Amino acid sequence: MKTTYREALREALRDALSRDERAFLMGEDVGAYGGCFTVSLGLLEEFGPERVRDTPLSESAFVGAGIGAALGGMRPIVEIMTVNFSLLALDQILNNAATLLHMSGGQLSVPLVIRMTTGAGRQLAAQHSHSLEGWYAHIPGLRIVAPATLEDARGMLWTALADPDPVLLFEHGALYGVPGELADDAGPVDIDRAAVRRAGTDVTLVAYGGTLHVATEAADELAAAGISAEVVDLRTLRPLDEDTVLDSVRRTHRLVVVDEGWRSGSLSAEISARVTEKAFYELDAPVERVCTAEVPMPYAKHLEEAALPSAAEVAAAARRAVG
Repeated sequence: MKTTYREALREALRDALSRDERAFLMGEDVGAYGGCFTVSLGLLEEFGPERVRDTPLSESAFVGAGIGAALGGMRPIVEIMTVNFSLLALDQILNNAATLLHMSGGQLSVPLVIRMTTGAGRQLAAQHSHSLEGWYAHIPGLRIVAPATLEDARGMLWTALADPDPVLLFEHGALYGVPGELADDAGPVDIDRAAVRRAGTDVTLVAYGGTLHVATEAADELAAAGISAEVVDLRTLRPLDEDTVLDSVRRTHRLVVVDEGWRSGSLSAEISARVTEKAFYELDAPVERVCTAEVPMPYAKHLEEAALPSAAEVAAAARRAVG
């Protein structure tokens, strides 16, 4: 069936609420307004105000309520409007959700899913556009997932809800309107393994979330020049499926990492380090990284585009590696 990334996410929410009476959605404007990106549009009318709950504008309060509900046996899905605002709930996410299993000696699981929008490309300026999922991937006790395809947008939520630990699900804002085909029987998907989205022999392009389409576009450009690029979609950022990345590098012997986060202390740095530690002698060229410029995200369209990783930059990095 023809659908969009936004509609696939909505169907995932509808499926979760239908499958499990313990599941409920809460966050700012998720009910009557239908979500600030209309992902939850119509769910209030379908499931009622007990299952789709509008909250006050206090991220710390409603994330904390979600943690409490999870501890009490519910399966809360908490929506934070954008990743920048999640910093207001960082105490709850880091000091409570991520640590309670450890600090209780394994007695208290927190089966909580937190959804949030990440990424730039929509002229929303610095307070609504950063990609901070690499920060959260640093925290033990959390699982971090980033659906880049319609299948993953549709299927990751239920698998995340079945996880006994807290899961943060990052939806790239520039993907919401992306159209495509989705199988009528699409359902839950694996959230343990990365996926090779395109096979290649000359260079590996590693991406995730909103950068997957950048890597794919770069692969098309490289193919026109006779360079075969393999594209790996990380899908889960913590725990990283390093085996899929390493296997790809052993086939191509070159690596370009595309990351919408800032370069310093980034997810791209972690991947580069792991490949260097575990497959150094497989590399025929230094690892290349294409990241967002180290500035607050500009509002002006031409500056925003200049700050973000582009397919042209990824292709140029791949040509350097192959050359």
